[in-house]
Formats: sequence, structure tokens, C-alpha cells
Amino acid sequence: MSDDQSSLSSPATTPSSARPFMPLPLELNGERRKPSKKLSFQGCQGGQAPMIPDPTRERIRMQAAAGKLQIAPNQMYDFTSDDLIDEGEIGRGAFGAVNRMKFTHTGTVMAVKRIRSTVDEKEQKQLLMDLEVVMKSNDCNTIVTFYGALFKEGDCWICMELMDTSLDKFYKFICECQQSRIPEPILAQITFATVRALNYLKEELKIIHRDVKPSNILLKRNGDIKLCDFGISGQLVDSIARTKDAGCRPYMAPERIDPQRAKGYDVRSDVWSLGITLMEVATGKFPYPKWGSVFEQLSQVVEGDPPRLCTTYNGMEFSIDFVNFVNTCLIKDERDRPKYGKLLQHAFIQHAEKSETDVAAYVSEVLESMANNGITQFTTNLPAEGWNESFN
Repeated sequence: MSDDQSSLSSPATTPSSARPFMPLPLELNGERRKPSKKLSFQGCQGGQAPMIPDPTRERIRMQAAAGKLQIAPNQMYDFTSDDLIDEGEIGRGAFGAVNRMKFTHTGTVMAVKRIRSTVDEKEQKQLLMDLEVVMKSNDCNTIVTFYGALFKEGDCWICMELMDTSLDKFYKFICECQQSRIPEPILAQITFATVRALNYLKEELKIIHRDVKPSNILLKRNGDIKLCDFGISGQLVDSIARTKDAGCRPYMAPERIDPQRAKGYDVRSDVWSLGITLMEVATGKFPYPKWGSVFEQLSQVVEGDPPRLCTTYNGMEFSIDFVNFVNTCLIKDERDRPKYGKLLQHAFIQHAEKSETDVAAYVSEVLESMANNGITQFTTNLPAEGWNESFN
């Protein structure tokens, strides 16, 4: 969920003739967790789930016509767009906009991802993947919760859990406005949650994310850290995704950019993207200079040395475990880069799993400071270098 532009919108006034579209079947395991000092990851492990066959996909489409919204295990509602009050745009991406909306029957506030009807056949397949993933991943509490979906005048509205901010906005505010950095214990919890979510996608759903970046890692003031946006995720075939044209290029691994490599890529490409993401949010700066062309990117990422973090980096201090974890993710040769199983055994992750870090307290404090500076879900995601002039 990117936030290139945001604006307030008036409440939705949708004609009752809008075509309803039912949500994908789902099961929400357990009640919502209360804020706690330590993240819980129960429900992120288990047996492997089979790939969705084509008849099931068609059944999903047919069932969606019923217009059902499931807020909790025992709360299922028929709904149309008339039952949603638009409270403003909070993000905009390649497919369309994300708006904050309220379900009038329960008062539940959610994020509604509105996908434009002009998407082509390839993009429609990506949208179907998005729906399938969120439908099947509600039992993992490090992946955003899916409530339902409908079609309105040909556009698909995906209703999901509303988080408070993206890691992209979060770290930029801390670095540019507060002139500070995210503490390493918080970075550890962000890393732990993200790796567990990615591992769940691979082990349970047989897919890779393909777009790991700060704007797709979301934070909530109760301490939840969740991964979102699976619209360009790819099914794994023999553990290898065969397509190479998806994802956000700045975070792409060398093997995805290099036209000479024809075998495709696996989860280790997401591991590279995770390493780039962690180095960026830890240091407050993207590890590569801005590229003027794809040829410059090819030269630096494919032919040059990978970024390396040090324990002392531009006046900042990092632990040996964190430095080793990041640099392990950024091993240039994917054959030597670890998969999630090894990452979960890394000392940095092991310490994070046992940590009692109060994520909720830290996130709440930063969100409060953001609000005091006029930065909300309805604020355009300004370039980091312009924040000081705008809000100080």
C-alpha cells in the first residue's frame, strides 16, 4: 500500500443498483489480540495448504456475488457500498486508491482498497491472487486481516483491517522530523514479524511476495506489525517463480534485474528486498544512489558490490548480530543467500523472539508525535527531505 498522494473524500453515495460482490470464504481463528508488550506469532505455523484449483477460483468468483462481510468469526453481514461511509483517501497505488471507510452496521473502520475497472487481464489475475492470499492468511497475525469484497460499477473493493501507518512514513518521520533513528530492539521486532509473515506465505500458501518494501509493512499503535499487498505475489512452481516483471524495482534482487538469468527466482529474492528495506529504515537512507536509468541500476546492483552495513555506520552504532543479519540478506549470489528457515535461526531473530520490547508504547509515542506535527493517514506522503520545512 503506497501513499504517493492522499486527499479527503466526501462520504460515499452509491446507488443501490451497484452489483454486490461477496467476500472470499475465510475463517478468523480466535479473538482479536489485546495490546501486549511482546508480539505473539501463534497461528503462523502449521501444515502445508494445497494450491487453489481452477474450479475453486471460479466458485470464489460466484460466491463473491452474495456481498458478505465477515468482521469476526460469528459476525457475518450482507453488505453493499451503501453500507460503507467513506472517511477519506489514505493511499494511492498502481491499481487504484485505498480509503478509510466505516461499516455502518457495526461501526467497524476498515481500509478499502479500490481497484479500477480498467485493469487488463494480467492485472485481473494479480487481483485474484491478492484476494486468494488474504482469504487464506487470516490465521497469521503478522498479515493484515481480510473482511470481504464487492464490485461497484465494475470496480473491486477489497475490505481489510485498518492499520495506523506504514513503515515508510514511520521511519521518514523519525529520521527527518525527530532527527533520530528507530531503536534496534524495535527494528528486531519489525524484522521478526516480517520474516514470519514471508515464511508463512511460502510454507502455507506456496507463494512469494515479490514486493517487500517499507510501504508494505504496516504498524498499529497496539504494537502489531503486519505485511500487506499481495497483488503481485506469484505461485511457486517447483519453488521457482517463472515471471520476472513484477515488483518495485529499487528493491529488486540482482537475479531479478539481470536479463542473462533465465531460471527465474525464489524466496531468496524477497530476502534481498528485506535486507535493502532494513538497511534503509535503520540508517534513514536508501543504500543506493538515485538511478537515472535502468542501465545505471543494472551496473550498480548486478555488476557492483552489494551494500554492506557496518557496526559503525555514518555515526550510528549497530550490533554485530543486526549487521550480520542485514549483510546476510544482501549476499549478491542468491545461491549463497539464505532462505527463511535459516533466517529464523539467526541470532538476531532468536533474540527478538525472546524479547519483551514494548512495541506498542514506542509506536504510540511516535504516532502521537506525528499527529502533533499534522501527519495523519490523510496526509500526502511527502518526500522525506521536505518534512522539516513543512512541519517544523
